Amino acid sequence: MNILVIGAGAWGTALAMSAAAHPAGHAVQLWARDAQQAQALRTARENTRYLAGISFPPRLAVIDGDLTCHTAAADLIIIATPMAALREWLQRLADCPVPVAWLSKGFEAASAQSEGGLMAHEICAAVAPRLRAGVFSGPSFALEVARQQPTALVAASTHPQVCEALVAAFHSGHVRVYASTDIVGVEVGGAVKNVLAIATGLCDGLQLGLNARAALITRGLAEMTRLGLALGATEKTFMGLSGLGDLVLTATGDLSRNRKVGLLLAEGKTLDQAVQSLGHVAEGVYSARTVWQRAQQLGVEMPITETVLALLDGRLHAGEAVRSLMERGPREE
Repeated sequence: MNILVIGAGAWGTALAMSAAAHPAGHAVQLWARDAQQAQALRTARENTRYLAGISFPPRLAVIDGDLTCHTAAADLIIIATPMAALREWLQRLADCPVPVAWLSKGFEAASAQSEGGLMAHEICAAVAPRLRAGVFSGPSFALEVARQQPTALVAASTHPQVCEALVAAFHSGHVRVYASTDIVGVEVGGAVKNVLAIATGLCDGLQLGLNARAALITRGLAEMTRLGLALGATEKTFMGLSGLGDLVLTATGDLSRNRKVGLLLAEGKTLDQAVQSLGHVAEGVYSARTVWQRAQQLGVEMPITETVLALLDGRLHAGEAVRSLMERGPREE
């Protein structure tokens, strides 16, 4: 297969490396937005900023500039950009005849083109309705994928060709790819787990204990599921890789940027200080508002998400955030 990955951040680079190391012998092109960055990647044969010390497989080529000829030659295109750039890329690829999958997680923020709160597949339906597309998600840290450590992911689409292409591109001895038709559930899980990971990081940073962490993750899963069902997802999806699996990984793993934000806020850092210290994007910081807004539109109660948003906005301090959750009235589970 000829595989094109658009976006040379940590996750895009890691997946490009995984595909290029596949025993089927895929030819993989990794597109970097900045020409200087692309040259640095070509020279070092590694992504020194995000995945230092891990060499690119020989079949991975780094490109930049115009993509027209590269998209025409591809058998599969992966969009590995933040959510804010997804609409633009879907518009550019609207007439592409080959399967397209995005890695972007979250709900779209308000802009001149949108009132906000749209999931990725809803953006695709609006700007590229003929595109055969889907999402590639699941519990995965880029560093471990780049190191070829065992990982399981979900390919979700209403188009069987998309899932088939993702399985052919990535399923190997190191990566297991499971197919799903529940694109709504997979996208909701990928968005909400980042917000919940901030809450769990806060819990751990305040040393509230393992009981509190378990309660937070469990109630967070219930919160995620409520929103997903209101949007038309299938309940069992949230007990799978892109629901419970991704939530547990992001909420407890030391490589989680979103969890790290919560830990830093618990130390008394400001949000700006916490984000600047990461050096990477923490999607939950940007997703909290859009997730909560979409929940409000649907009348879905999401107290953990609401509390995280208040914390990020500076309306609550760390200790106050915990009290606001613990002092809620009793109710049935």
